[in-house]
Amino acid sequence: MPFHLPANACDSHMHIYDRRFLGDRPVQAFVEGATVADYRKVQARIGTQRTVIVTPRVYETDNSVTLDAIAQLGIDHARGVAVLRPDVTDSELAALHDGGIRGIRFTLYTPEHAVVRFDMVEPLAQRVAELGWHVQLHWTAEQIVEHEAMLARIPSTIVFDHLARLPLPAGTSHPAYAIVRRLADSGRVWVKLSGPYLDSAVGLEGQYADTTATARAFIAALPERTVWGSDWPHVTESRKPDDTALIDLLATWSGDEAMRKRILVDNPAKLYDFPI
Repeated sequence: MPFHLPANACDSHMHIYDRRFLGDRPVQAFVEGATVADYRKVQARIGTQRTVIVTPRVYETDNSVTLDAIAQLGIDHARGVAVLRPDVTDSELAALHDGGIRGIRFTLYTPEHAVVRFDMVEPLAQRVAELGWHVQLHWTAEQIVEHEAMLARIPSTIVFDHLARLPLPAGTSHPAYAIVRRLADSGRVWVKLSGPYLDSAVGLEGQYADTTATARAFIAALPERTVWGSDWPHVTESRKPDDTALIDLLATWSGDEAMRKRILVDNPAKLYDFPI
């Protein structure tokens, strides 16, 4: 890595897999070598001190694995993003908040495999807005276009996953980019600078360089509302990227030390309610 990360640098998107919470769920969807102990080794390599754990789809709406990981890493150093359905009770929401949850995720880019639905987004967004949580959306760019009207109605903060999944080579010329920019005028839209491999055409060999223009555009447009995430353990990739190389890529995207500190420290502290 060409630089040292600032104190309290945050990896704002990763996943923990722990067999203790798997139950009778399908083992083939489980990822080995992705426990808290495994992730601590990643932290030691890349230099992050804060973490946001996102409940993996294999656990459906059971967020125990995420709450346990937050507890292991320490509430001052970890937060979580849960997966919920509208039948969650107010007392369950309160317990999740106390456990470090600060958002809920809707992974709908493949609806047939999802554990939530599009019609759940608005009612849950209304409820979590009252807690100061956000809704995190892993949608395709086409889905962002299709559901633009709904997105405009959502009362909570919105976080778009993985560079808003803008396809390449279209990138910022895709209509979804203009929608995200318009929504951003409300001051409640954030973008995660993560998962460059998901839409890169040049891939690992090309160091995902074709994502740079998209990332830089989001950073320029939303300098106070972009956060970085490793997306460890990179479950979509048969050939895993080196996490230090992803930090190097962020250096290319962000340009200078002041912007990196904003993306890695200041912005996550605000979004995830970390101690200042």
